[in-house]
Amino acid sequence: MPPTPQPSFGIMTVPQQIGYHDILRVWREADTIPEIEHAWLFDHLMPIGGDPGRPAYEGWTLLSALAAHTRRLRLGVMVTSNRLRPPAMLAKIATTVDIVSGGRLEFGIGAGSRPDHPLARREYEAHGLPFHDFAHAVGSLAEACTVIRRLWTEEKPFDLHGTYHHLTGAFGNPKPVQRPHPPILIGGRSSATLRVAAEHADMWNIPGGDIDDAAERSALLDRYCAEVGRDPASITRSILLPVSYDHPSTTRATIGEALDAGFPHIVLGLSAPYSENVARWVTDELISASAPTGLLHSP
Repeated sequence: MPPTPQPSFGIMTVPQQIGYHDILRVWREADTIPEIEHAWLFDHLMPIGGDPGRPAYEGWTLLSALAAHTRRLRLGVMVTSNRLRPPAMLAKIATTVDIVSGGRLEFGIGAGSRPDHPLARREYEAHGLPFHDFAHAVGSLAEACTVIRRLWTEEKPFDLHGTYHHLTGAFGNPKPVQRPHPPILIGGRSSATLRVAAEHADMWNIPGGDIDDAAERSALLDRYCAEVGRDPASITRSILLPVSYDHPSTTRATIGEALDAGFPHIVLGLSAPYSENVARWVTDELISASAPTGLLHSP
């Protein structure tokens, strides 16, 4: 049997309903705590929860600022909506963040919001962005992953005339710090998205605390990997779990279930407002109390 992957813990701060300096405070604290290895934002242009008129920050711009204010954390957007930016532009943005961070970017991407979430749907209309059906979104995502990887790795300009994306003389300069490219994390649970992950992902993330569903989706990803001739173990399994400040034992139990189900990459979703020393609280109450002894990464 292959060795059990070491657990890796991170946090997610949703950049809505809160100020920039509050998020920066949490990330700076987390950057000093070795048990917290990665930190994430989301990618929405307007709030998708709480007061719809409150602030929401653009994820990649904010990520670049946080990258400049941290030194150790790996960081990313969980996950970038492929609907919001052309892939060549996104490749350039991500390269810039990888350089600003000194090679710490985890590149998260997904098909984008589904139309059954009205607060997510409204941001497209508000910003004059088209909202295609889900089949279009997933097909575009698969093509975007190819475009982005080529821009990160190829040394000569190229043309691409796909179904969804058309580029002439495309070329990425500079290249990312990480070689051959930053790890690609694809997020989502639909069968169509899992097929894209089987082809393109280094990591796959599923949101939520339904561990049985996550395990079933992971098994489906295994089957899709087999269909394309890929070792399923080459894709790290990641899960986003909500944190209960009032009932940490519930969160600890869910973390244990996720680890047992084969999800070593744990992202703990923190709800605002953030108390003082919230990153230390997460470490003491959740991470140190949940990880098997001796299996946390060394600082």
